[in-house]
Amino acid sequence: MDRRPVAFLDSGIGGIPYCRNFVSRNPGEPVVYLADHAHFPYGQRSREELQGILKGITEDLAVREDPKMLVLACNTATVSALSFLRDSFPRLIFVGTVPAVKPAVLNSMTRRIGVLGTRRTVDDPYIQELADRYGGGVRIFPVAAPELVEFVEYRYGGAGAEERRQAVLPYLAQFRNLGVDGVVLGCTHFLFLLKEFREEAAPDLRVYDSVEGITRRIESLLDGRGRAGGPGGGLAEAPSRPAEAPAGGGTAETPAGGGTAFRRFYVREGPQQGPPHGPLPPGGESPWPARAAEMGFELMKL
Repeated sequence: MDRRPVAFLDSGIGGIPYCRNFVSRNPGEPVVYLADHAHFPYGQRSREELQGILKGITEDLAVREDPKMLVLACNTATVSALSFLRDSFPRLIFVGTVPAVKPAVLNSMTRRIGVLGTRRTVDDPYIQELADRYGGGVRIFPVAAPELVEFVEYRYGGAGAEERRQAVLPYLAQFRNLGVDGVVLGCTHFLFLLKEFREEAAPDLRVYDSVEGITRRIESLLDGRGRAGGPGGGLAEAPSRPAEAPAGGGTAETPAGGGTAFRRFYVREGPQQGPPHGPLPPGGESPWPARAAEMGFELMKL
């Protein structure tokens, strides 16, 4: 039995769908989430800068929480620093959020796949290397969407259905013009718009995400190394499609054996932002208490 938490890390709210999906399936596991908003967005930073930032955060988390596993719930952090962090912290288990290139490649009929992400992610040769590993001759068409990352981080919560729909349409039009038949959401922030992407992509484009695959990877590692409730403990039946509406409410669940696994939401604060982006107006409220409350987490400040 290992009561240390599983930690999730992102530059902001992007990792929440991954964290929420894991919590819903594993109610007995202690979990912490860290939003490094002081350095948002990660996509505009160099590989070396990100490695330094993430090393410092990992050191801080190790002291505060001693996690048994750290999930980089950010595609940019994964492609830029996963190997570096594993070398720097050999005793800590790391899980990266790799874009769902494999299923897109295996299912493609046109051999043309679109990948939507941050500039740092889509420019990394790792994406094409993934495609080559699972299907030679598949061409990757990368599209950077920093404006969409900011939309999700700062405006999603207050946006109506039509504004959310309009946010995804230009990217799908671009991919259609490129002749792809699959679109990989290569930034965790875009999972908040998964419903809109899928509805507007049908019937000719298929949209891929990695939420379920990453959750299964975390669970397999826990089964081999120790869950909070012992072998197999705390594992709930998988919901049918938890990633379809990741931005909704929810609270931490109570394990069947009694007691509640702790949930902590850490924020490394940067300048607070208001819509569309920029300083909050005088008297404006921080969004983080509401984010933590939606997830049933205790808000902590770094």
